[in-house]
Amino acid sequence: MSNCAIVGINWGDEGKGRMVDLLTEGYDVVVRYQGGGNAGHTVINEYGKFALHLLPSGVFRKGVVNILGNGVALDPENLRTEAEDLLRRGVPVTPENLKVSDRVSLLLPWHRELDALEERRLADKQYGSTLQGIAPFYSDKFQKKTVMAGELFYPDYLRAHLAALLEWKNLTLTQVYGAPPCSMDDLLAWAEEYGSWLRPFVCDTGAFLRQAQAEGKNILFEAQLGALRDLDYGIYPYTTSSNAIAAYAPVGSGLPSAKLDEIVGVVKAYSTCVGEGPFVCEWSGPEAEALREAGGEYGAKTGRARRVGPLDIVATRYGVQTQAATCVALTKLDVLSYMDRIPVCVRYRLDGRETDDFPFPAALYDAEPVLAYFEGWQCDISGVRHWDDLPRAARDYVTFIEEQLGCPIRYVSVGPERESIILR
Repeated sequence: MSNCAIVGINWGDEGKGRMVDLLTEGYDVVVRYQGGGNAGHTVINEYGKFALHLLPSGVFRKGVVNILGNGVALDPENLRTEAEDLLRRGVPVTPENLKVSDRVSLLLPWHRELDALEERRLADKQYGSTLQGIAPFYSDKFQKKTVMAGELFYPDYLRAHLAALLEWKNLTLTQVYGAPPCSMDDLLAWAEEYGSWLRPFVCDTGAFLRQAQAEGKNILFEAQLGALRDLDYGIYPYTTSSNAIAAYAPVGSGLPSAKLDEIVGVVKAYSTCVGEGPFVCEWSGPEAEALREAGGEYGAKTGRARRVGPLDIVATRYGVQTQAATCVALTKLDVLSYMDRIPVCVRYRLDGRETDDFPFPAALYDAEPVLAYFEGWQCDISGVRHWDDLPRAARDYVTFIEEQLGCPIRYVSVGPERESIILR
């Protein structure tokens, strides 16, 4: 039996989906343990190109059981849309290969509305929300004012629970934001439409995972976003509203007894960021646009242009430590092939001195990048499959990153396809 978590080291968007899709060949179960439909995992395989938002990335592998754990913000509308899109394209999504925890809470219609209302109220102080209702959802969950998926099997209880929540939520909608109230009829119609679709997938996934563990099955835990967006350890308040770190995997998956044998931290060969907040290495102007175009850096969920810049060793080392990564997967190395000189942020300059330490969030606004430059390789490496076949300049770049992070780089991705990988 082996338990492995695949997690993001930076701001998210590192390429975790393609790594899950690659590694699921050796796993029996894939569990998504936190987050919601506010970010995307892009996967390219024999079925085509997909941007997954809620479905675990193991859904493409025959024989793999995919689980949405109790730590997820489950949006039934988005999940049905995703599942139906995959079915149309020949990817089976059935209760046999997708199971939803009966303890996962449902993202209700007012959560997206409240997300948009709050961002509008914040005006120029917005957090950069994707407006998928994630922050209002988790706020309600911690106030114990959400509906669990298992309640779909208890219609009388569900109806009474929804009525109580509606009365409370309408106070916020009308008296805080001056928005129209929700109606009970609309809420019940929503619950019937999406609840009836979701119900066949809902089960006691904790029992399923305990049985899988007892049978020695291999379990892969899939995270959303990255360490710098973690609610507790990220760049607060410009974070997501859940814990994206590997340490939360046992809790959010429904298998609190799980011990992680391996943690694969995914790092992009340069820095990208969707959303607001300090971003020390950010580029602007023509060099930013060139990198953005070379890497296709637009949000899988929002389509927003990602903020870009050189690889940030300070932030990445902090992410590796926070995730307790046992190895690193470096993605999109091929994107840098157009550069004659490749910059890397090796330290921060803060308060007149250079530091290797990632500072407290409030200090990041004053931090400046200290750059080193590496020779580019300026040739197409997307067809390379063996380490020794990479140009020396590319190998030197990877080796430097590995030394600086203090963590072995086991995988080097040179393209988005499943097979575009170099194993070290």
